[in-house]
Amino acid sequence: MTTTPFTSRDGMTRRRMLGAALATGAAVPLAAAGPGWAAPATRGASAPTGSAPAQLTLPEPTGPYRVGTVELHLVDTSRPDPDAGPGHYRQLMASVWYPARGDVDRYLRVPWMPAGVLRAFLSSADFPPDVALAPLTAGHEGAPVHRTGQGLPVIVYSHGAHSHRADHTVIVQELASHGYVVVTVDHINDAFSRLPDGRVVTPIMDGQHGMGPADFATDIRFVLDCVEQLAAGHNPDAERRPLPDGLCEALDASRIGMFGWSKGGTATACVMLADGRVRAGLSLDGPMHPTITTDLDRPFMMMTAVYTRAQDPDAAVFWSHLKGWRLNVQADGATHQSYGDNQVLVPQVAKLVGMSDDQLKGWIGTLDPARAVKIQQAYPVAFFDQHLRHHQRGHLLDGPSRAFPEVQYLP
Repeated sequence: MTTTPFTSRDGMTRRRMLGAALATGAAVPLAAAGPGWAAPATRGASAPTGSAPAQLTLPEPTGPYRVGTVELHLVDTSRPDPDAGPGHYRQLMASVWYPARGDVDRYLRVPWMPAGVLRAFLSSADFPPDVALAPLTAGHEGAPVHRTGQGLPVIVYSHGAHSHRADHTVIVQELASHGYVVVTVDHINDAFSRLPDGRVVTPIMDGQHGMGPADFATDIRFVLDCVEQLAAGHNPDAERRPLPDGLCEALDASRIGMFGWSKGGTATACVMLADGRVRAGLSLDGPMHPTITTDLDRPFMMMTAVYTRAQDPDAAVFWSHLKGWRLNVQADGATHQSYGDNQVLVPQVAKLVGMSDDQLKGWIGTLDPARAVKIQQAYPVAFFDQHLRHHQRGHLLDGPSRAFPEVQYLP
């Protein structure tokens, strides 16, 4: 494993930001948190004693389908894990998100992050560990899969450095609501996660065990193997925990896409260059590694903010090697976090604590949060619709759109 320069841009500073958001929001009554879904019974959330904590919210997905989700524990027995000790193999935690059928309301909605992982997440950023309830997602745990009569395209997600697989839930549940199966992955040793035995694991940041984009890419290629196992009717979960009804039959392993944020965006490029199973890739402000110098002839889209081709020479070189369909869009006023869940959570806290406009802009940039949500919901779906389903969603990717005047289409 290699040490990478990703820590400075999306490591502790980023976690402190989100930790502050969750911590400061917790002391405010739930009613003050603004409009959102009601809060039914949920698994994995806990509340501090005393006054009721606030529960932050996520926007509702816009697609025609309700959303189900299930957790998987994946162990790659071909890769020993020296960090875990002798006799241990590389393990990952993953979630599968999918369109659900029937009465999903009888299935519990999962929180954005389990309580124990949230406590570790907050503690790592020097905040009290029991101060907040994570927002609830649209995902209903174990709900049966909606049957369409044909296989559904699959999309794999890779998070950024020192992060977690829930980091872009707004996009993930949006894709699932539009009929995609989305597999999100915790890159253990560079992620906050919880193993099936209850152990909470956190990123290793000692400078000697750093994971680079190539390490993330190796993880994802194993996940692709697991997707193929699922599609063939096998359960890749290490404990063989039950799968939702209809999940295996729902996957079309011949139509796989991938997206990632920051280091995960770089890993998306690495996977596509090494593995032809991924037919289309989307990078959310990923810094491209200088070793990525091979031509890529499959569709690739870049949504940039900080790691622009004008500011990042490696991104410009990578762009020059895209020989197939390509697109680079950029929202005015976006920051590195603008295409993810931070853009949703931080503004809620700003209202609760009376943060000034200038302070909020310092955290999330000048891109309007409501517009950022619409961009997150529209562009990834349009991209994968075009390249995995071969139909266009209102010609959004053809050029500047009146519906999104703040989005630049960079030549």
